[in-house]
Amino acid sequence: MNFIEKSAKTVDLAVEEALKALSVTRDDVDVDIIDVGSKGFMGLGAKPAHVKVTVRHDPERIAESFIHDMGNAMGIKINVKTVLHDKQLDIVLSGEHMGILIGKRGQTLDSLQYLVSLAVNKGVAPYLNVTIDSENYRKRRKEILEQLAVNLAKKVKATRKSVTLEPMNTFERRIIHSALQNDKQISTYSEGSDPFRNIVIAPKKAGHHNNK
Repeated sequence: MNFIEKSAKTVDLAVEEALKALSVTRDDVDVDIIDVGSKGFMGLGAKPAHVKVTVRHDPERIAESFIHDMGNAMGIKINVKTVLHDKQLDIVLSGEHMGILIGKRGQTLDSLQYLVSLAVNKGVAPYLNVTIDSENYRKRRKEILEQLAVNLAKKVKATRKSVTLEPMNTFERRIIHSALQNDKQISTYSEGSDPFRNIVIAPKKAGHHNNK
């Protein structure tokens, strides 16, 4: 529910009832006073105040609330730090048991990132790109994949045989492509369908272009 209308004896009371119904604070909403109401004369002809209270779209608050609710459901306390700039929302998670949130090869972290992105971008524009990290996992994974790409490229050059990597998500495939895009002896391309789409590192051939 993004907005609600409430009536009460005064504007303040109507707003208070709306805030309770929406489970938000005054700082989270915009208030439109539809009717200030009136006390009437000696109690006769009294008219209640009527307001419309709309929750502001706050992507950082939405993301933090979503993650905290998920952590509570899992019995994990999660510290959330958000930074919003332009159309990018960066989120860093910390606390105990972060390994559970990262998961094998970051799969759980990727799933959480996808769900938070859906929540943040629901029914609004412009679209925000959401990135979630914990314990510097993204940077460490990027360095590992870049080194893997270089090592496999050397193998391909030496053997003149293609190498097919295990299935990776879009983020990881992009790292491999980027790491080898300037290698004139190597071609990289993806094949298959998500979530089983993988990269092939092959000797450069006519008609092969590095792509995602």
